[in-house]
Amino acid sequence: MAEERTVSAQLVKQLREKTGAPLLECRKALIEAKADLAEAEVVLRKRGIATAQKRAGRTTAEGSVGNYIHAGGKIGVLVEVNCETDFVARTAEFQELVHDLAMHIAATDPRYIRREDVLPEVLERERDIARAKAQAGGKPPQVAERIVEGQLHKYYQEFCLLDQHFIKDPSLNVADWIASKIAKVGENIIVRRFVRFKVGESVAQVPPPAETVPEAVAQ
Repeated sequence: MAEERTVSAQLVKQLREKTGAPLLECRKALIEAKADLAEAEVVLRKRGIATAQKRAGRTTAEGSVGNYIHAGGKIGVLVEVNCETDFVARTAEFQELVHDLAMHIAATDPRYIRREDVLPEVLERERDIARAKAQAGGKPPQVAERIVEGQLHKYYQEFCLLDQHFIKDPSLNVADWIASKIAKVGENIIVRRFVRFKVGESVAQVPPPAETVPEAVAQ
């Protein structure tokens, strides 16, 4: 096919270096994207999310606990990430994922894993604050409610791990980044729990999640 001839080995290599996806998948994505490198990245991302959806609900009884120490020993993180088999848990790909998650948590200080973990009273408080600000600005009720939902979205992006922009690739949120890893290793992966320590601050541990791929991954 003409499209296949336009996909050079160099272009496939570039996409492989940017995404880490298998060479064959990179070539397929470039063919589908008509040799557009940026569009091919989108194709690979969508495939990763679709793969994550198929694997949602699979039991994740294996995994690893990772750690990260930052700022001269002032900040420390422990994070448990689960997968389906011990074989995958011991791979360099999975161990790198666990380490990068610990580093991300150290940098961004999330309060929850996913938006479903946010307590109802916390959400109601945030809604009340956003609604009061909108009303004080003279916004009509229907506009005020859209503003409230927008503020909640920002709250999730700031405090929910899976909604945060991944520090090593801000074009992805953490959920989509994990989805791309699920596509590579071929197993379900979930963040089970984490705890972040900072000298001089109290420590709060997030509750364990349900045995599913996060909703944010499936979107």
